[in-house]
Amino acid sequence: MKSWLWALPALLLLTPVGAEARAMRVLSLDQCADQYVLALAPTAALALSSRADDQDSWMREAARGRPRVRPTLEAAIGFQPDVVVRYWGGEPRLLAALEKRGTRVLTINDATDMAGVRENMATVARGLGQEARGAALIAHMDRRLAQAAGAGRGREAVYVTPGGYTTGSGSLIDAILKAAGFSNGVRGPGYQPLGIEQIALRPPALFVRGFFQQWRADWRGPGRHPVVARAAEGRTVTDLPAATLSCPAWFAADAAALLAEAAR
Repeated sequence: MKSWLWALPALLLLTPVGAEARAMRVLSLDQCADQYVLALAPTAALALSSRADDQDSWMREAARGRPRVRPTLEAAIGFQPDVVVRYWGGEPRLLAALEKRGTRVLTINDATDMAGVRENMATVARGLGQEARGAALIAHMDRRLAQAAGAGRGREAVYVTPGGYTTGSGSLIDAILKAAGFSNGVRGPGYQPLGIEQIALRPPALFVRGFFQQWRADWRGPGRHPVVARAAEGRTVTDLPAATLSCPAWFAADAAALLAEAAR
């Protein structure tokens, strides 16, 4: 896993950053935003969320030693950011107060496909004045998708979490499965429970598991039930690292590439 964390294009490290970008103060309001600002504006003055170096953070190594700020108006005013980046973090009054003070707020959208991820990357990169870094990340993403293409050979697979949830069409997980050449065995759209009884009676041909490496996550959830464990034995393509799934960002393509490598 660690090797993939830093498998970013050399351009990310070599792109020159002007004086204005070096002086920029960027506040991240949640873990997903942390990933974006660490990758796109590493030389800016960053204030990250409390979860920036958790195990399910893709950029956790880069987050170490960086200051953290609670998502409150008092903390935000104290930091005096030029730009705020968020996915879900920040309650409406905080965001309204920041915008009233002239602070730019960049919102990461809930992408459900790779095109949406590319749009997120380009939008945040442009808002941070880091178009070249954004383009480099998108290029890295497209290379990883090219590496993943077709590996599943159209085989049917079902995603499952420790909480017993799965997802059909209209989700980034569905896009990851398809990018690796699998068809999604879940017919209904969106996130939904994958019942233990259903697995016992009609186990999927293949499982792709997510978040199972986080032992504190739903440790007594339906996805960890012995019936599910027995059904998944010998049918699991791979356990995708939680860090690849925690945010609609460029590393969704790395999840597809890891899935493809396991399938070959």
